[in-house]
Amino acid sequence: MRAVSITEDHRLEPARVPEPVPGPGEVLVEVVAAGVNRADLAQVAGNYPPPPGTSELPGLEVSGHRRDTGQAVVALLAGGGYAEVVAVPEGQLLPVPEGLGLVEAAAVVEVCATVISNLVIEAQLQAGETVLIHGGTGGIGATAIQIAHALGARVLTTVGSDEATGTVRALGADAAWNRHTTDVRAAVEEAGGADVILDVIGGPALADNIAMLRTAGRLVIIGTLGGGRGELPIGALMGKRARVIGTTLRSRPTGEKREILARTRELVWPWLTDGTVRIPIQQRLPLDRAAEAHGVLREGGHLGKVVLEVATSSNGR
Repeated sequence: MRAVSITEDHRLEPARVPEPVPGPGEVLVEVVAAGVNRADLAQVAGNYPPPPGTSELPGLEVSGHRRDTGQAVVALLAGGGYAEVVAVPEGQLLPVPEGLGLVEAAAVVEVCATVISNLVIEAQLQAGETVLIHGGTGGIGATAIQIAHALGARVLTTVGSDEATGTVRALGADAAWNRHTTDVRAAVEEAGGADVILDVIGGPALADNIAMLRTAGRLVIIGTLGGGRGELPIGALMGKRARVIGTTLRSRPTGEKREILARTRELVWPWLTDGTVRIPIQQRLPLDRAAEAHGVLREGGHLGKVVLEVATSSNGR
């Protein structure tokens, strides 16, 4: 089958590989499209290896058809999505949200599950609380803004340009700041602070994030784009009775992923169907141009997701 593999010198290249053999509890999905995520870039760079026993191919989410039933599905993967066929535990499948084409659906499950697992399950964000979302135009950021807004939270966010502030306000942000020209810590503190912070920056932002938290606030760290080490102001953390939560989705066991996906379907699938939440797609590229797709994410400034089209479908639009 066609796929995209990672070379020893950390490049992506088209390849021919054997089809996966499903293990116990797994089904085969014939892939129509695959979502591209920053975790894929980290894997290519050698910084985020797949969990033991999973595919060495990149790709954490796909849309397509179950080979056994023909049902249109989305799949949350630990790897292997940059290929024509994937093997996936049945508990990590969801039906395509009503009204979405298969190409659109390829951009949905990873970001929505990430946001629900972190904002709803881990941070327990409540209506009326204030959430700060770093990186509001990225795939996770753009999705988190909309979901938090739909949950009734007040949404603050940071972006990379003045133009992007209007973009994220249209998605539901109540306030947005250009992180390159604004003292974000001062701006957030002036806005009253945040009950929850969703952070993709990591170590360098740790002290500022703690400073921006309200009493009993929750800082959820889901990425280390700025680096993996930082200084934790323990006194401030204790004084605020705040919590720092670090999570990943990829390495969780199937049982936990099944629970996250059930909650995601319950909350987000109706919003995707009625248009309350939409996952913007910056660009669609064929599978063999995966390296170019990674370049779009690496360059930054994009809105939402990049999708690789693997196969044609009458339902893809």
